[in-house]
Amino acid sequence: MGGSGSTHGSRKVSFELDEQEQVRVLQGIRLSEDVVNRMKEKSQPKQDQRSQEKSKVSTGICPPTTESLGQKPSEAKEELYKRYEQEQAMVQEELLRLAKREKEAVSESLGAALQQERICAREDKQKASHLNSEIYKLTLDQYNEAVTNAEDQIRKRNTQPICANLQEAIMECYNENKQQVLNCSELVKEYQRCVRLAQKELLVHFD
Repeated sequence: MGGSGSTHGSRKVSFELDEQEQVRVLQGIRLSEDVVNRMKEKSQPKQDQRSQEKSKVSTGICPPTTESLGQKPSEAKEELYKRYEQEQAMVQEELLRLAKREKEAVSESLGAALQQERICAREDKQKASHLNSEIYKLTLDQYNEAVTNAEDQIRKRNTQPICANLQEAIMECYNENKQQVLNCSELVKEYQRCVRLAQKELLVHFD
């Protein structure tokens, strides 16, 4: 609290200040609350104005606006829309790329499966061809062996004259009876019977 005074003519005026440096006592009379409030109201706008000015001076930074950025609201919306379209195009392109990769992977898998199937089919065909060749070779060998055996048997039979003793007897009879060959007729008949019998035996053997 402080006090001070002034003289106006012969009249002495005194006052006191409170903690807020405002006049509370004038000529020994305390001021009413109403007067004090009116004095506060008059001083409050000045204080608010000073505080705002101080805040502006202390920071010196104001939030940017569309006007300060040199863009109108319509231009800002158009810019956002363009950016949205670009992002959508990028997403669409990425989806197409992934779909293409998946399709290529499926194609590669199918191609590998078809290639493996072709290899297996080729191997089976080669095995079947080899088996047929073996069967043909075995059959041919068996046939050749059978033919050889038959030829050997026929050759053996051909090397052994049929009714050889009768042939010799007829030859001697012809030599001795050159003028009377009828004397050898009985030997000839006997030789014929021997030949027919040998033929029958040969036919029975081949059947």
